[in-house]
Amino acid sequence: MVETRLDLSNILVLKIGGSLAETGRLKGMLALIADAKRPVVVVPGGGGFAQKVRDLQNALRFDDKSAHRLAMLGMHQMAEMYFTLDPRFAAADSLDGIARILQIGGLTPVWMPLQMCQADPDIPTNWTITSDGLAARLAERMGGAPLVLLKSVDVPRDSTAAALAAEGIVDEAFPGIVARSNIDWRIFGPSDDAALMQYFGVVQQ
Repeated sequence: MVETRLDLSNILVLKIGGSLAETGRLKGMLALIADAKRPVVVVPGGGGFAQKVRDLQNALRFDDKSAHRLAMLGMHQMAEMYFTLDPRFAAADSLDGIARILQIGGLTPVWMPLQMCQADPDIPTNWTITSDGLAARLAERMGGAPLVLLKSVDVPRDSTAAALAAEGIVDEAFPGIVARSNIDWRIFGPSDDAALMQYFGVVQQ
């Protein structure tokens, strides 16, 4: 298949923390993202689906590689919730799929990671990487696209990726990926909604 010709390096990669589904912020955030005036590709966090994989692995003692794959499928499950909550989102499992949705217009692509990640030698197949690191890897594969992580906690603007990983706010793989790809990344917490709206070019009603 011939890749669709679209410069993906200017597309914002936006990872939605799975915890937003539990805090009641998810539906409003999806509406805000769908209204964004800049092109966005969404990366869903695994949330409770990924946590269930952790719980089952602890109970049944299956290997990390299987858990890694199941956790990515948890991200797919979260994406299916997005499609139910807001019809302005559409599934994409490749760079070409992301490009096609953006070129058609009217819909926001949601990345389904399994196809691109299961054979990627730069992605560890264990819990050192979660949806944060996978979002960073997608931004890297898009040519160094800017990255935003939506979290349920506020973090200081000057926080380093290494410090955030040490605190468990991002995964262990995240600092290495953003360092080698030199991508521009930011974290928005619950106190940053007004700034996020400005970032998206959305006018507050």
